Amino acid sequence: MSVFDLKNDPHRRFNPLTREWVLVSPQRTARPWQGQLEEDQAQLTAEYEPDCYLCPGNERAGGARNPDYPNTFVFDNDFAALRPETSNVSVGESELILARGEPGICRVICFTPRHDLTIARLSVADIRRVVDTWITQYDDLGARPFVNWVQIFENRGAMMGASNPHPHGQVWANENPPNESLKEQAAQAEYYNNRHSCLLCDYLRLELKFEERLVCANEGFQAVVPFWAVWPFEILIMSKRHLGSLPDLPDEAKDHLADILKQVTTRYDNLFQVAFPYTMGFHQQPADGEVHREWHLHIHFYPPLLRSAKVRKFMVGYELLAGPQRDLTPEQAAATLRVLPAKHYLS
Repeated sequence: MSVFDLKNDPHRRFNPLTREWVLVSPQRTARPWQGQLEEDQAQLTAEYEPDCYLCPGNERAGGARNPDYPNTFVFDNDFAALRPETSNVSVGESELILARGEPGICRVICFTPRHDLTIARLSVADIRRVVDTWITQYDDLGARPFVNWVQIFENRGAMMGASNPHPHGQVWANENPPNESLKEQAAQAEYYNNRHSCLLCDYLRLELKFEERLVCANEGFQAVVPFWAVWPFEILIMSKRHLGSLPDLPDEAKDHLADILKQVTTRYDNLFQVAFPYTMGFHQQPADGEVHREWHLHIHFYPPLLRSAKVRKFMVGYELLAGPQRDLTPEQAAATLRVLPAKHYLS
């Protein structure tokens, strides 16, 4: 049997972080159906919206009024998915019917008072303020005795479930590490224990060697379309230094993080000349007080757009029932993103 062709033949790719497989079907890009068309995404023009519950000075749905904040602004989510006073007692009839209380804290982080901006259109200095806020929140929440995992993330755009276009993200602090973090914890720990080396440090060295999936970089961080990417233009940002969490970043690396976030999101917006939707999140070592030499700070970007601003990828059918699948190869996606201009199309 002849060796298959990564560019033309269906094959599976292994994700070492989750130890799961993704089906890649490059031959399907020639099929006639191009996907469901979404409505045009309106561009924001107003710096302030009187009806926005995240703009400075406005009243939120829960009745509290925002201060006239000049930079970032953090508040406890008025409709939080987790509550700190929840009991962590387990209840259930057996191991087949089991529930456990989950205490936690959910906060909202407004990136800027400007309603009309995105990370891609903020200055690097403004993004650095967001980075500093993320670090403060990780330190504050991670120091709580019952908190063992701090998840920082942003849902950008209505297509990804963002309820408000004002630039903002969230931070959820859990007592128990959630599913995706547990997968990455197990994979990185096993790799480190078996090889006395970091999984993502070794992976980054391979990506720098082959260069096929590199998108952009600076002194502190490298962005790639990972070999095992599921989403069409998925990006993985990795620290070039072996650092476990955001508080481990030296000052210059915080600037590098702000810069790479601007580079990535600008390329996204320039791809289809639209405020690109995505879910972005940090994966970093647990906040459990233990030493985690196996953990390597990284950032996942999961964007849904496929062939244009109106065509998205759906996770249905085979992907819900069996496993993830993609048509556009990670190498093709990286090549497309790599050549996009670094200057925002609205600049």
